[in-house]
Amino acid sequence: MEDSTLIQIINLEMGLDLPQQIPFSELRTKLQAIVNGLIVQDFEQLVNLLYRVDVNERKLKFLLRENVGEDAAVIIADLIIARQMEKIASRKQFGQDNNAAQNGTTGEEERW
Repeated sequence: MEDSTLIQIINLEMGLDLPQQIPFSELRTKLQAIVNGLIVQDFEQLVNLLYRVDVNERKLKFLLRENVGEDAAVIIADLIIARQMEKIASRKQFGQDNNAAQNGTTGEEERW
């Protein structure tokens, strides 16, 4: 998967304007800074963002409990990235299945 696709979906769903061509490590660092700022300044907005991005609340709570003393912004940023990557993979899969249906074949027929 291209980092630019990940950045594009993060920009869209989070209302950001990150450059399309930044290294993954820089993307992660920028997200951590954004999340940390929200933790400190506007926790309610962070909660709304996590719902909008569709981060699993149980998973987040579990990771925060299991990693006491760790930077919560790092954990949250990683969950945001992971969720966006899941969405991208799902959309690719759906697109492949949709194309197969339009061509009169099923996903199983294409695999064989």
